[in-house]
Amino acid sequence: MASFHPTMLTRASRLGNIRTLIVLGCVASFIQPSVSRAQHLHDRISDLFIFGPGQQPLFLAGSGDPNNPAALQAHGLHFIPSSNAENGSLIAFLTDALGTSIGSIPIGSTSGGETFRFEAGVPVLTSTSSGPIFAERAQTLGQGRMLAGISRTSFRFATLRGVDMGNINLVFTHQNVNFPGCSQQFGGDCALYGIPRLENDAMDFHLSMDLNVRVTSMYVTYGVTNRFDFSVVIPIVQAEFRGESDAQIRPFGGDSAVHYFSGTPTNPVLTAHRQSLGSASGLGDVALRLKLNMRETPDASFAILVDGRFPTGSREDLLGAGKFAGRALIILNSKFGDFSPHLNAGYLHHAGNQQNDAVLGTVGFDQRMSDTFTLATDLVTELQVGDSKLVLPGIVTYDSPFRRTLNPTNIPSIRDDIVNGSFGFKIAPARATTIVLNTLFPLNRGGLRPNLVYTAGIEYTF
Repeated sequence: MASFHPTMLTRASRLGNIRTLIVLGCVASFIQPSVSRAQHLHDRISDLFIFGPGQQPLFLAGSGDPNNPAALQAHGLHFIPSSNAENGSLIAFLTDALGTSIGSIPIGSTSGGETFRFEAGVPVLTSTSSGPIFAERAQTLGQGRMLAGISRTSFRFATLRGVDMGNINLVFTHQNVNFPGCSQQFGGDCALYGIPRLENDAMDFHLSMDLNVRVTSMYVTYGVTNRFDFSVVIPIVQAEFRGESDAQIRPFGGDSAVHYFSGTPTNPVLTAHRQSLGSASGLGDVALRLKLNMRETPDASFAILVDGRFPTGSREDLLGAGKFAGRALIILNSKFGDFSPHLNAGYLHHAGNQQNDAVLGTVGFDQRMSDTFTLATDLVTELQVGDSKLVLPGIVTYDSPFRRTLNPTNIPSIRDDIVNGSFGFKIAPARATTIVLNTLFPLNRGGLRPNLVYTAGIEYTF
């Protein structure tokens, strides 16, 4: 009769626990409450630019007035983004920045707590502290061991390239109109921007947006061998959006208006206000991780980690990026008593054409302060590769009635490099349990950023 070892039952039980946690996480993602399903959050942003009956962004009353022939012939739909590339790129910039930033929410380390390797069936401790929080360490859990955790991350987007999200200024300009007979009708070269004169009209636009995000991440790491770990992270994302917009038409002279929100050319309404709000929740972008420990010595360790984020979250509801993202890291860490410095360096690839790839670098340390308390701090960087794919329109230059320029926004055209500081604690109230508390804060202003990211979690090692 074949012999049966107790460890076989233990490992089978652990594998069963992994499967159960993954299934529960997937089920939880589908039973989360979801508000505003009649309209996606992405559409709620577009609502801030819709003022007229056409239900298109920047549609004006004068666009469809049969009693206003000049508007029909020379204006048509020329403020609408589909007709005016500059206006379209401004709106696309804002909506793309929101969607892609939620999909890039940082995920903390998934291999905390004590780590072991097994020699002749005996566990040998390979770490003294509970490890870093927003960095990775080279040590693996040990064959047959499992770490399961749940964390809650909360933040509010505060700035876009350094501009307060409550104080975004845009200027929408008219399309350069040129049609057969235009030059003869208006007495000038319609190829020049500013002829006809109504092309000088502009729309001043003040935008305020508030986007709050909460992410509940469930993660499991399993030690396949003494040197190889496998992890899965299942995030549940809750997003709440509130926005307001104020628009004002600036006519460029004349006794009557060609562009207006309501009214008539001789009695136009030149201002408009919009509000929009909504919320959504559900499964975010699921991540899978593989870590291979290449070398382990008492004083230093080296490992390679690869992971991928899959587009399981709804981009229309701002729950995910809508595209695959993958990264590869080399991990170095050392140990000097209770002080453990570490370095992560690697590359992040974003599929699609909305986000840039990035060079990754994280440097910091974790310090074992006592048997139950570890301090962890890091400098976390994500440096953009190439020119930004989130492109703002350039300066608008008018040729007539005199040459002048106009800046369409107060958002600067800068690189979207990300540099964050991380500071937190790991508390071990019991041998197999670790409580994680951390703050992540920006040290520069590239991209769409919160002022502070709070994370709290609990981990259990089997």
